[in-house]
Amino acid sequence: MDTDFTTCDLYDADESLQSLSLQLLNLGGKPRFTGRVRTISCFRDNGLVKEVLNSPGDGSVLVVDGAGSVDSALMGDLMAASAIENGWSGVVIHGAIRDRVDLARMDLGVRALGSNPRKSVKDGLGQIDVPLQFGGVTFVPGATLWSDEDGVLVTPA
Repeated sequence: MDTDFTTCDLYDADESLQSLSLQLLNLGGKPRFTGRVRTISCFRDNGLVKEVLNSPGDGSVLVVDGAGSVDSALMGDLMAASAIENGWSGVVIHGAIRDRVDLARMDLGVRALGSNPRKSVKDGLGQIDVPLQFGGVTFVPGATLWSDEDGVLVTPA
């Protein structure tokens, strides 16, 4: 997808866009990314994240609500490699990642609260493509997300 945008210009042109107030770190090798939203709600279990990132992304952005837990990572370098291979534009995680140095070198947008070397369980518990709310934003599957060095914007719910 086109990355010739800035979130500041987008917001100035359309103040109805939702602006994520949560200050997520830019941890991927692609600091500017955009795409249609897909969602996962899970807690310390990245089984669904792995499953979805192993499916065609078609330029989408996966938004994962891990309830803000940084107790274990919801994505690492192997899942990020799958995401790239399957055409995902980026991943936004309300939780932690791992393999931070490797992710910073990969052609994938990644935003998260931080990192933790501890792996998550892979039981596949959670929900796919449900509305999520965190950081003052409602993420609805099919909405458009833009992320750059200044922040994250999402079309209104």
